[in-house]
Order: sequence, then structure tokens, then C-alpha cells
Amino acid sequence: MIARPTSPARMVAALAITQTAGYGVLYYAFSVFIPPMSRDLRAGVAELTGAITLSVLVSGLVAPVVGRRLDRHGGRGLMTTGSLLGALSVLAWSQVRSVAELYVVCGVLGVASAMVLYEAAFAVIVAWFDAARRARALLAVTVVAGFASSVFLPLTGVLVELYGWRRALVILAAGYAVTAVPLHALVVRGRAAPPHADRREIVRTAVRERPFWLLAAAFLTQTGAVAVMGVLLVTYLITLGHPPVFAAGVAGLLGVLSVTGRLVTTGLQARWPVALVTAAMFALQGLAAVLLPLVGRDTVGAVVGVVLFGLGFGVATIARPALMADRYGTAAYASLSGALALPITVAKAVAPLLAAGLAQVTGYPAVMGAVAAACALGALALVAYERDGRSRDRAGELSGHPGQGRSVGEGEHTGGSGRSAGDGRPGSGPPTGGGGRCGGEERSGVDLPAGDGERPSGGGRAGGGASPDDRGRAGGGSCPDDRERAGGGACPGDGQRAGGDAGSDLGRRPGDGGGRTEGASA
Repeated sequence: MIARPTSPARMVAALAITQTAGYGVLYYAFSVFIPPMSRDLRAGVAELTGAITLSVLVSGLVAPVVGRRLDRHGGRGLMTTGSLLGALSVLAWSQVRSVAELYVVCGVLGVASAMVLYEAAFAVIVAWFDAARRARALLAVTVVAGFASSVFLPLTGVLVELYGWRRALVILAAGYAVTAVPLHALVVRGRAAPPHADRREIVRTAVRERPFWLLAAAFLTQTGAVAVMGVLLVTYLITLGHPPVFAAGVAGLLGVLSVTGRLVTTGLQARWPVALVTAAMFALQGLAAVLLPLVGRDTVGAVVGVVLFGLGFGVATIARPALMADRYGTAAYASLSGALALPITVAKAVAPLLAAGLAQVTGYPAVMGAVAAACALGALALVAYERDGRSRDRAGELSGHPGQGRSVGEGEHTGGSGRSAGDGRPGSGPPTGGGGRCGGEERSGVDLPAGDGERPSGGGRAGGGASPDDRGRAGGGSCPDDRERAGGGACPGDGQRAGGDAGSDLGRRPGDGGGRTEGASA
């Protein structure tokens, strides 16, 4: 295995820094610039807000393309280019003289955002870490980045006050460039899927099946609800009779509470399936939306409602990559994530506009009812998703093919049930030739390239033998580090595999005298 010069901890720290700076400069800072831009560009707030909406929509539109490139080439080059493009976009933003120019700049800003923000960072983490460490890595990055608004909103306000909005943008552009470009170029590493992994087939298979659309429904509805609350909560609290300062202060709790919710959710995932924990948090948000019209006029009631909603505010951010990598593996993770990001991003951009229109026609209680219904639908979709996986597993066990529940193939389930690749039969895999999980293998904390051993000539995978720290592969034995393997076989410590390979040669195929070793290059 080729050694990697970048330690996992260093890469997580680098991504935490770049995500915080990226969200702070490329997204959150925009709201601070609206008042001074409105004066200088002679534009209304709605016109200017449309520019950041365009940026969000563009990021969703290009997400599938970005995802495919991440799968093919990894994250280093893409994120370095994206951070440079983002810095140049912010610099160009400082020179706009009309609303039309602002819209053009924000369109480019949307492309840069798709290349450097969470979707790209999560693809790197999913490709790098095994399931046991993936949750902690995602949590570390999102906990730090969760403070982006808390850091950059006041910082941007101070810069605008001291230097004016144009110079403030130049300072932010320079700061983002000197922070994100070198960190992405020098620290970020990502395993690209091997050329023979048929990502298109993996994606086609996934989108034809019910679980993918259950995930899409769950996160689309909840993301829309969160976007509505993020945009309209302050206005709603003021409508309930609270002072503007109180309303803004209470709404500001959402950022801090999102971090708390992620910590709680990650802890609960050690005992219960990710889907059910996330569904419970979505349901809690729905309850909060119901309570606000009832008790929100009272100071304590308003705080309680916002706290309950805020606990689920950032949960979807870490749940979605965990659920997708668990079911579909890592070979086409970024492509699938990009496909899922498109409708979710559209919901994020459009839902606040629809909610604002609904509030004008029927009032804010109807908006809170819609938010509660969206959260409930998200929770029900995740419960159905979990039940679908369990029913397929039971069907596979009854038919003698344990692990038949996974549609495309994966080797582990963070909820604790290991499922086999492909259709669940020992030795069978997805049409991509991927081994064990949707074309991706994870052993001893290292994601190995997909499809290395599940081809007819492959050994040491499903239907071959067990490797240290493999999860849910067929044909292995019951070993201390292995979870629910089907059939009997030798443990890694035996020095042999069921398929005849030596346990120490991770990538050796029967008949391979050289014992080729697989690993992700730096």
C-alpha cells in the first residue's frame, strides 16, 4: 500500500477550516452587504436577495457534474481550483456596478460553492475514512463549520463599518484565498474510484429503486422546512410581538444549536440506526413548528420552540452522507450525492419564497403548519427507508442469501447490520464488478479502490475470503473484527483466506504470484 503523507487528523482539521471560511465568505457574508449594496446599486432588497438565490440554484445545478468529477479524480485538484475561483468571484463582486453584474458574479460564485463546500468535502471524507471513523470526521468538520455564521457575520459587519463594503470584499477575498487554496492544494487528499468502477451503472441502479427516492423525499422536505425557518424566523417572532433585538438573538441560537444537535445525533448513532435517529430529530422539529404559534408569544415559549427546532437544524448535514455511504458505498458516492443535491438545493432556494407568499396570503400560522408537515413527511420517509432495508434483509435471510437488502452493494451498515454486496449471494456483486460495497472496499481504516476482487478472477473478497476489519462480506468467518459474515471461513489471523489467499496479502488474486497490494495513492 502506498503511504499517504497527510494524516487523517490533519486533513479533517484543514477541511474544518476551509468549510468555515467558505461558508462564511461565499454564503453568510452576503446578508451583511445587502444594505450598503442597496444604496450604491440603487436596488431593492428583493432584487439583491435574488442574486444569492441564484448562487444557491447554480450550485445545485452543477452538483451532479462536480460529483462525477470528484468520483473520477478525487477532491484535491477540484477543491483547489474551486477555492481560487471563489476568491476571484468575491474580488469581482467588489467591483460590480449594477444588479446585472452582481447576478453574473453570483452565478460564478455558485459554481465555486459546489466545488468547495460541504458536498465536495464530504465526498473526500467518505472516500478517505472507513465507516467507524467517518462519522467522527464528518462531525468534526461540521461542528467547526457550524460556527461560520457566528464568526463571519460580525467580522464582515466590522469590516464594512471600517472600510466600506467594496474594500471589505477585497479583504475577505484575499483572506479566503490565502486560507483555502494552500490547504486544499497541500493537505486534502481523496481516493478517486478506479477506472473500471462503472459509476453510471451504480447511479442508474440506485435511482431506479425506492430507497433512493425515500432519501430524496426525506431530505428535500426537511431542507425546505429548515430554509423557511432560517429566513423567516426573525420576522415571525417580531410578528408574535417580540422586540427585534430579542427576535434576532433567539434566531441566532439556531447556529449554536445545530452543533449541539449534531453532537447528540452522532452519540445516539452508536446505539440506534442513523435513519431512525434522524427521523426522531425531524419529528422534534415538526413538534417545535406546531408549538410556536401556540406558545410563541410568551418569551419562554418562543425560546423553547426555537431550541427544539434548532436541535435538528444541522442533523441532515451529517446524516445524509452517512446514509448514502452506508447503502451505496464509496465508488460512486459523489455522483449519487450530486444527483440528490440538485432537488434538495432547489427546495432550499425556492421554499422561503413560497413560504413568504403563503404568509402574505394566509398568515404565519399556516407557514408553521407547512413547516411541521414537511418535517413530519421527512421523518416518515426515513422510517420507511429503514423498514425497507430491514424487510429486504429478512427476505434475503429467508431465501438463504443474507444481505440481499442492499440494492447496489455495500459492505457495512452503521446501524450495525452488515449486508453483502450486490444481490447478497456469496461471490456475487453489482454489475460494476465492485467488491463488497457498491464498488468500494474498506479495510483497516483505508478505503481501497472499488471492484478489485469481485470479478471472476478476484479472490479475497465476497465469495473469497476475509480481510481485517471487513464488514458484512460473504464467505468470511466469524472473527473479532468482522460483522455478520455469511458462511464459515478462516479468520484473518489464520494466515489464510477462504478463497485460498494469504490473509496478509490484501489484494492478491488466486494465481497471482506477486500478491498485488491495493491502496489509494496520495
